[in-house]
Amino acid sequence: MSKYYPAQININNKKCVVVGGGNVAWRKVCSLKNAGAKVVVVSPVFCPEMEREEGIELVKQKYDEYYLNGAVIVIASTDDEKVNEKVYHDAVRKGMLVNVVDKPDYCSFIVPSSIVRGDLCITISTGGSSPAFARNIRLHLEKQFGNEYSEFTELLSEMRRKVLGEISDEKIRRGILQRIAEWDMFDFFKEKGASETRNKMLNIISGKHICK
Repeated sequence: MSKYYPAQININNKKCVVVGGGNVAWRKVCSLKNAGAKVVVVSPVFCPEMEREEGIELVKQKYDEYYLNGAVIVIASTDDEKVNEKVYHDAVRKGMLVNVVDKPDYCSFIVPSSIVRGDLCITISTGGSSPAFARNIRLHLEKQFGNEYSEFTELLSEMRRKVLGEISDEKIRRGILQRIAEWDMFDFFKEKGASETRNKMLNIISGKHICK
């Protein structure tokens, strides 16, 4: 089985094409849309959820490779294997990333199971060997990573912008960013809340505390 290079792709405002109009295709559409993509869906028929989904372009036609033009990602999720295979070969020939749902041999990328807490995204993959096991791991980890991780990473993002904007010395900057991201800071956040943690981080940034 192929080894995959782990990466997160910026698809904001980029065209992504989903071929297929069923419930599985709809879930793929939602994921792409949530990442900011301009989603185009090509299918002769659409499930009710797809038809109600706002902010996407529905092309009620049989698949033609013409619809792939300009796409950065292509996902095939039809109930016709010949169509799915054609989508794969067309996309590969055009140099596009393509995923045929539940067909690892027809994928240049796979979508890992993921946990999202604000800007924090934890992905789990078995390289396509057992998506079910990856899902079970995700369900296990979801119990350990609550919404406090979302709030803490949002605070870290705020502090990072401040550090990058105010501190020119790279070594000092790196030390501060490392210090405020330590586990003891997260423990303090869970105990004292965002306001007190922000003050503590600001004290570190201003030099009132020694950075490790």
